[in-house]
Amino acid sequence: MWRHLPNLITAMRMALVWPVFWLVTHGDFRSALLLAALAGFSDAFDGWLAKHFSWQSRLGGLMDPLADKLLLLACFGALTTIGEVPVWLLILVIGRDLVIVCGAVAYHNLIGPFEAQPSRLSKLTTLVQILFVLAELLRLAWVPELPGRDALLVVTAVLTAVSGLHYVWVWSLRARLELVERKAQKEPTHGS
Repeated sequence: MWRHLPNLITAMRMALVWPVFWLVTHGDFRSALLLAALAGFSDAFDGWLAKHFSWQSRLGGLMDPLADKLLLLACFGALTTIGEVPVWLLILVIGRDLVIVCGAVAYHNLIGPFEAQPSRLSKLTTLVQILFVLAELLRLAWVPELPGRDALLVVTAVLTAVSGLHYVWVWSLRARLELVERKAQKEPTHGS
């Protein structure tokens, strides 16, 4: 029973997606920031539980990044809806995720199954996106003149674009190598 606790925490984090979106779009930035911080803490805590007690599961491995993605997209969407984040940044964030998902589906269907391992660049991008969202909520809730906001926006945009291109590059190379290897295995060897 206890081994399912990380997945339960992740499910509760997923349940925070709509309330955070609603709070941001209705101007209750302090409550939204508190819920977003709680979600961040729960993400670290369920990961620690899963690793420390060896409670990892395939379901948890799928749910955890999905919960993070949904919460991030909800925050970016809500902040864009109220005019605090430019539309082009929301499109970039969603576009990157769509490229990754479509690429993974195409690879799976055309090449074969694979283990999705997020790169360091991808992890850094997600971290910076989270920091950007939290900084925006902090700015709206308590610190209107938050320093470095424009720089963080630019870094978030650049990392999002570069990590999306990085995924395309890496998985295209993997697909090409796999196809070359298959072709080499099918070619008959000629004796002298």
